[in-house]
Formats: sequence, C-alpha cells, structure tokens
Amino acid sequence: MNDMLQLREATRDDLPAIAAIFEAAGVDAPGVNTPQRMQAAWERLHRAVPDVQVLLAEEGGRPLGTLTFYPLPTLGHGGSPAALVEAVAVHPQAQGRGIGRALMDEAMARARAAGCYKLALSSNRKRDGAHAFYERLGYERHGISFVACPQEAAP
Repeated sequence: MNDMLQLREATRDDLPAIAAIFEAAGVDAPGVNTPQRMQAAWERLHRAVPDVQVLLAEEGGRPLGTLTFYPLPTLGHGGSPAALVEAVAVHPQAQGRGIGRALMDEAMARARAAGCYKLALSSNRKRDGAHAFYERLGYERHGISFVACPQEAAP
C-alpha cells in the first residue's frame, strides 16, 4: 500500500466526496446523488444496518476511493456472520495505484476480525476489468447471482 494512503471510516461530511467518486467511477450518473439524497441514504443505511462501515481511501487528504462493508448475522453456518462488500469505487485518475486493493484488504481484515465465514461481492456482468481485479486479489467466481429491480417492475 502507498505510504501516503490513509483508510478511514467515512462520516456524513464525506458524502459530497463519495458522490463525486461514484460519478467519476461510473457507479452513478452525474447529478443522481444530490446532497439531500445522499443524506437520506446515509440515514437509512445506518438505521437499517447499525454495524455498516463506509470506508474512504484518501491520499494527502484527497478522497480517491470508497466501499461499503456490511457484517451480516446469519442463521446457517453455525451462526457465523457473513460479510458483504458493496459500492466499491476508485476515482479513474487514481486507478492502478493500489487503492482498490487496500480497500479490499481492509474489508477482508474486518471480515476476519468479525469472525465472518465469507466475504462476498457482486459485480455487473459488463465490468470485465473489475472482474479481473477481484480475481487478482484471490476472489473466485461463485454461484449464480440474480437481481430484480423493483423500481422498474410493472405493477
């Protein structure tokens, strides 16, 4: 990891920077993440999953990457928790510098510390570069993922 890179948990004050990273990385279209939407989403997220952790990677105080880490209780697997990583994004100008790796390594360390039996993530089928990145980190394709978009479904 770059010695200048700092990883920390994000706060509400970081929401504009996170929105900018999402837009630059293509996670969300420009203008989708208004300050009001980001604040409302932050509140919902922390109410629904109190242990959620939004991580922010910074270099020299400049936010360059983020991910959201969810430790989730389960009934199976002897009650061992599972972990989920969502919304992984690194600013395109900072890609290839170890920021994504540092974020994913931190997520794995948090999953181990929480006693999780697995750390899972999903990626859009079209993101071949992201798939290669996860495979380089040692992640394996597993199972089949299904998605439905309730907002687009016909009543």
